Amino acid sequence: MVRRKFKWSWVFALLAMLIQLHFFTGVFSENNENTPFRKLLRSINDRELVASRAVKLNTQNRREVIMSNGLVQVTLSSPDGEVIAIKYNGIDNVLETENKQDNRGYWDVVWYKPGDEGTYDKLEATNFRVIVADENQVEVSFSKKWNSSRHRSNVPLNVDKRYIMRRGVSGLYAYAILEREPGWPDVDMDQIRAVFKLQKDKFRYMAISDERQRIMPMPEDRVTGQPLAYPEAVLLTNPTNPELRGEVDDKYQYSLESKDNKVHGWISSDPPVGFWMITPSAEFRTSGPIKQDLTSHVGPTVLSMFTSTHYGGKDIDTKYRNGEPWKKVMGPVFVYLNKVSSKGDIYGDLWKDAKKQAWKEVESWPYHFPRSKDFPKSYQRGNVSGQLQVFDRYINSSIIGAKYAYVGLAAPGDVRSWQTETKGYQFWTQSDEKGNFFIKNVREGDYNLYAWVPGVVGDYKHDINITVKAGSKFKLGAIVYRPPRYGPTLWEIGVPDRSAVEYFVPDPYPTLMNRLYTKDTMDKFRQYGLWEQYADIYRNDDLKYTVGVSDYTREWFFAHVTREIGNRTYQATTWQIMFELPYVDNPGPYTLQVALASATDSELQVRLNDANVEKPHFTTGLIGKDNAIARHGIHGLYRFYSINVPSNKLYRGNNTIYLTQSRSRSPFQGILYDYIRLEGPPARET
Repeated sequence: MVRRKFKWSWVFALLAMLIQLHFFTGVFSENNENTPFRKLLRSINDRELVASRAVKLNTQNRREVIMSNGLVQVTLSSPDGEVIAIKYNGIDNVLETENKQDNRGYWDVVWYKPGDEGTYDKLEATNFRVIVADENQVEVSFSKKWNSSRHRSNVPLNVDKRYIMRRGVSGLYAYAILEREPGWPDVDMDQIRAVFKLQKDKFRYMAISDERQRIMPMPEDRVTGQPLAYPEAVLLTNPTNPELRGEVDDKYQYSLESKDNKVHGWISSDPPVGFWMITPSAEFRTSGPIKQDLTSHVGPTVLSMFTSTHYGGKDIDTKYRNGEPWKKVMGPVFVYLNKVSSKGDIYGDLWKDAKKQAWKEVESWPYHFPRSKDFPKSYQRGNVSGQLQVFDRYINSSIIGAKYAYVGLAAPGDVRSWQTETKGYQFWTQSDEKGNFFIKNVREGDYNLYAWVPGVVGDYKHDINITVKAGSKFKLGAIVYRPPRYGPTLWEIGVPDRSAVEYFVPDPYPTLMNRLYTKDTMDKFRQYGLWEQYADIYRNDDLKYTVGVSDYTREWFFAHVTREIGNRTYQATTWQIMFELPYVDNPGPYTLQVALASATDSELQVRLNDANVEKPHFTTGLIGKDNAIARHGIHGLYRFYSINVPSNKLYRGNNTIYLTQSRSRSPFQGILYDYIRLEGPPARET
């Protein structure tokens, strides 16, 4: 067989014919995108693009592992497993190159033996292996086994850090499998997180929500600034950006509740690039859907907080005793990078795209692509559904749907144990207006079902343990919550919403403000130093509130704090609730329902009609390590008390309840009230 020699003349002849067709038929017209030739060109370009975006793994350098997919390139240290470089959109490394390699992208744990001081462990691995590597996906593992000979320097955990890169996906997935084996030493772990530190000269704009985004100070601005009373807060006295002079910077001003913490990050304007932490599920977080935690802050730093004692203190510390075994998958979370044209609204466009991507990740949960057997796929999980109803005969004679209730599954415990449960997984949802709820993609295990209802006091716990199996569909039907109630409402202060946000929050001192929160009244509580204004407003006497006359939105200070009396000394404060009773029902007891949104090194004492009696009628004892006042939170851990009030302690006519916060060592001790209600004796059955 004679092979014909390829001739370029044939190609030129074909091109000539096509050009003639262009002139005579217009098939190449700019308005005609669907011609066969244009389709052919697009097909060729698409194939080249797909080929260029195949995922590639480079392990030639034994100290580095490089993953790339044509969109982003990630370099990991080996075998440590730290992220040392991320190349994207012409930026050789979006991470801070002035930092050492182990201080750019890493995991860490704050841990200690009982009684010792806390220390950081960056979970540096000792072994590297490839889990999967093909053109569609690369997953790599960096692991270490705990060695008892190094028990003083390393947290007693087996660690397996995983990183995943996928074809056509602009970013990096990360998760870690942490494990304690039986018999290992006692240990406390205050915090587990993933950290990314970005180039400070590029990433200046931070966004954590639609309303909370701004140009941020530089790290050196905090160094040259004036430290304030609480360590993390700094007054910017000579910032590199003069427009920020006189503002306060504090990372806790940018905390979010877990249910709202799905995407946050930073933006570079030149080139216009965004770096985002996307958390598609909160199942691996702790302490329920309204647990507050850090997000992004000056650095520029991006965090994924898996556990912490923030806004709960040692009550939500993770403690392991008596050789208790434990294993948990943290993540996956998604580090997303995006870009836009330099024209238009750079910040707005990048933020909108990041939110859109976050929604895609949420809809894709649980991911199907992680290869660890410890991360169950959707078909390996179960669902729980039902309808939560509320019956309070003093509000409604009928059972009603629990409107927009928070309903969740957590480890078995008492009625409020999910708040302090930090070892297992939690699954939460919000019901519809009729109380219907559907909790999907629940890991196998034993759970209790918990709930609370906005506008209703107390907590609900279903009285039957729920065992979820792969593929199970647990239908509870209608279940009824009967909130704490002993008699009719005589008066009430506040709204039972587990927050003090509805009370009076003063404007910040002009010299101690964060301008981000000067227009948004709902976030005004995030300003620094508001606790100090109590003594300015109530110079001579403490707060007095008259039922039926006073307005709690204007006259009930948001925090029951101490009073400074000079030389950094403080005294306890006593608030008064004054009310009238047209008569006193002698046979029956009255009830004072008190819900607290937070407490920090506090003791609430209640006295009835006599402020000077030595022994209070009721005391909580010393409660709380929340630190919500100092850290600009409007709530911490929820506490609820039903206080019996004997009728012989009340008068016909004028009465006064005295509320004393009796602990007074610092300005940060105090209580945030959620809701207070006085109930009369139970209605007699007819």
